[in-house]
Amino acid sequence: MTETHGLTRGVRRTQYVPPLLMAALGTAGFLTQSMWLMGLAAWALIAAGLIEMIYRP
Repeated sequence: MTETHGLTRGVRRTQYVPPLLMAALGTAGFLTQSMWLMGLAAWALIAAGLIEMIYRP
C-alpha cells in the first residue's frame, strides 16, 4: 500500500511542476519580451495538459 501512495505522490508532484514552470517562464517572457521564453512556457502548458489527460482518473 505504501508503494501506491509513493507513486501517487510522485505523479502529483509531476502534475504541479509544468504549470508552475509555465507561469514562471510566461511571466519572464512577458516582462523581457522574449519570444523563446514564451515558447518554452507554451510547451510547458502542453506538457501539463498531456500529463493531466493521461494520469488523472
